[in-house]
Amino acid sequence: MIVLGLTGSIGMGKSTTAQMFAEAGVATYDADRAVHRLYNGRAAPLIEAAFPGTTVDGKVDRKLLGDRVVGDAKAMTRLEEIVHPLVRDEENRFLDAAKASGCRVAVLDIPLLFETGGDGRVRATVVVTADADIQRQRVLARGGMTAGRFEAILAKQMADAEKRRRAHFLVDTGHGMESARRSVAAILRAVQSMG
Repeated sequence: MIVLGLTGSIGMGKSTTAQMFAEAGVATYDADRAVHRLYNGRAAPLIEAAFPGTTVDGKVDRKLLGDRVVGDAKAMTRLEEIVHPLVRDEENRFLDAAKASGCRVAVLDIPLLFETGGDGRVRATVVVTADADIQRQRVLARGGMTAGRFEAILAKQMADAEKRRRAHFLVDTGHGMESARRSVAAILRAVQSMG
């Protein structure tokens, strides 16, 4: 089974691109969704033990947790030490199930793929990109987003130019949905020849 790592900075269209892979019949794992499930389940008691008062009714309250860890590097590291192994466990279970069901290709949708070294666990990387102006417009159109918050998020992510440099494949979502869909189809054709 060929495993592709899908990544892209905020506002680039990564989630939409992941959906395109899924619509093409590719088993697709969403790391963000896994974190949400863990926050509502297995990770909640561990996070509550490390950061008392951050859960409500047995589920992590993301706002309360954010207030405790954002801007505190030591606290963020502690949170990652709790969550990352659980996410990896979920990822491994997904890959085992995909392989057992005979999937030829699987996609791991991981926002911080390069930043966390996840690219070392995949056969090839797909970076979703768009012009900076388009990215900014998309992100600032989101409810509750401010220019300052956008800049803070960008500061935590590897620069788009560096992601593009490291990519095996690119999907430029700045040219519309059909162009992106054609890119996904071309990637799948190329991957089939990787064997």
